[in-house]
Amino acid sequence: MKFYDYIIVGGGSAGSVLANRLSANPKTSVLVLEAGLPDFRLDFRIHMPAALTYPLAGKTYNWWYESEPEPHMHNRRIYQPRGKVLGGSSCINGMIHIRGNAMDYEKWAREKGLENWDYARCLPYFKRFEYRLKGTDEYQGGAGPLYLTSPDCDNPLFDAFFQAVQEAGYPLTDVNGYQQEGFGKFDRTTYRGRRWNAARAYVHPVKNRRNLTVKCKATAHRILFEGTRAIGVEYERLGRMHRVNGGEIISCGGAINSPQLLQLSGIGNGSELRELGIPVVHDLPGVGENLQDHLELYVQYACTKPVSMFPALQWWNQPWIGLKWLFGQTGEAATNHFEAGGFVRGNDQVEYPNIQYHFLPIAIRYDGSSPNAGHGYQVHVGPMNTDVRGHVKIKSSDPKEYPSILFNYLSTEQERRDWVDAIRLTRKIMTQPAFDSLRGRELAPGEDVQTDEAILDFVAREGESAYHPSCTCKMGYDDMAVVDSELRVHGVQGLRVVDASIMPYVTNGNIYAPVMMIAEKAADLILGNTPLAPDTAPFYRHEKSTAKEKK
Repeated sequence: MKFYDYIIVGGGSAGSVLANRLSANPKTSVLVLEAGLPDFRLDFRIHMPAALTYPLAGKTYNWWYESEPEPHMHNRRIYQPRGKVLGGSSCINGMIHIRGNAMDYEKWAREKGLENWDYARCLPYFKRFEYRLKGTDEYQGGAGPLYLTSPDCDNPLFDAFFQAVQEAGYPLTDVNGYQQEGFGKFDRTTYRGRRWNAARAYVHPVKNRRNLTVKCKATAHRILFEGTRAIGVEYERLGRMHRVNGGEIISCGGAINSPQLLQLSGIGNGSELRELGIPVVHDLPGVGENLQDHLELYVQYACTKPVSMFPALQWWNQPWIGLKWLFGQTGEAATNHFEAGGFVRGNDQVEYPNIQYHFLPIAIRYDGSSPNAGHGYQVHVGPMNTDVRGHVKIKSSDPKEYPSILFNYLSTEQERRDWVDAIRLTRKIMTQPAFDSLRGRELAPGEDVQTDEAILDFVAREGESAYHPSCTCKMGYDDMAVVDSELRVHGVQGLRVVDASIMPYVTNGNIYAPVMMIAEKAADLILGNTPLAPDTAPFYRHEKSTAKEKK
């Protein structure tokens, strides 16, 4: 049986980072098992930024998960796309680069045993992987493999938006710099008009290393154990079963696939696994619990002037748009259109922002449909710092059967209160004088949605996942923790988890950048390297905090 020093299960965002970093030593053998296809360079669906609705709405590169009926969302099943392709969800996401708030990592570090995950010790790893094309400063990386492009925001609707947020009392800021609170341009993971996914950044430059083997269309069924030591992986590829041995097994499947794999392998809630006929390797009840996500919806307006991106939706304009991108990587197809947004505190009681915005100069849904046959614009809005908790649980011992996923959206008083705050603050921003000459009728929620009860009913009917599932194999040392501070699975040997599932709490904003940071930090932990030195760059804290402000 073939032996590798490291077997990485999942060639997505984190798996791509580890494939590169762990194979840098030519004496170390690395195998990557990816269930999906390669990220074919000629497939515009995953490389044209504006084409993101295709992989989100299709199944070629997408696991296409759905939740169980959500009891507080009119029993709707909430769609949850996850990347099934080399590069993972970085091939189908919105390409928005948000690190999270510095206070997110301070919150992590307050947990027992997680002191080395504070902001000062995470910031150097963000800077290590970033290549920010617009320049660097004490907060920004400039020599890493992941290209970041700053958008132009050259539509007059962006001008109105930036003016409106200032009229509403919010500052302009670099949300990945000293102060996240406020509004600004959103860096995006594109390069020369193309999506720059994790595989392009990390795997393709080193794919010819003799000690690196990447196998696509290889679906892991279970981790193999001798006692409580992980020794290999059983996987299926092209209709045949294979077994491979490894010195260390690293699950990088994400917040749904990693707990599923652990449970299939006998690590999880012992009583539940026994009911499914799965031999228990280690009773670890936190596996699959603590599921967190961000719920969001669209607040949309008709536009009274013909300045939105609506013409780009017309079929007769799309061939020319496609040709401009194909031959010049320019034009409407070369942007993700999520070019601006920000973070605010919904009330004076919260320590740091708990509401996120994305602004688009068009009224459109993720599936590409438009609520208005004409010009429009919108913000995506949703609460951060959620106290809602869900779970991921396998339903049988069959690895091909999707697990049961329940998010429990809107199940807590805090989340319901945050949603009412979010809609009222959004209307405050969008009705500022800057939009007076552009603002038509409110398309959604609509002017008849005013009371708290009506707002919450609208959220329950129309809310969607922001596609940020996380925290199902959380890091820590309490009774529900799954991995320790070095991402080793509690109670067994030779097994780690490296992906969004290890977050103890979901971060503020889109989670792709935090996952890349986690993977970069994990590479040093796995290799036994000296950690990067803490970065003492100051960060903003709201004035009610007793912490030291930046001078």
